[in-house]
Amino acid sequence: MDMQVSGFFGLLILIADVWAILNILQSSSSMAKKCLWVVVILMLPLIGLIIWWLFGPREAKFL
Repeated sequence: MDMQVSGFFGLLILIADVWAILNILQSSSSMAKKCLWVVVILMLPLIGLIIWWLFGPREAKFL
């Protein structure tokens, strides 16, 4: 499956991924879990973001 994301939609995904990674790094989860979540989001930007939104750590609030 060859899927390319560009333009405005790609920018939105990038912003959402950065926001998710910041939330992950600020959570109280173990360092191993944080690293795993960051790798998932970096390897699978859209799908990883959806998986994190459903199952990821969200204790800390950003801003």
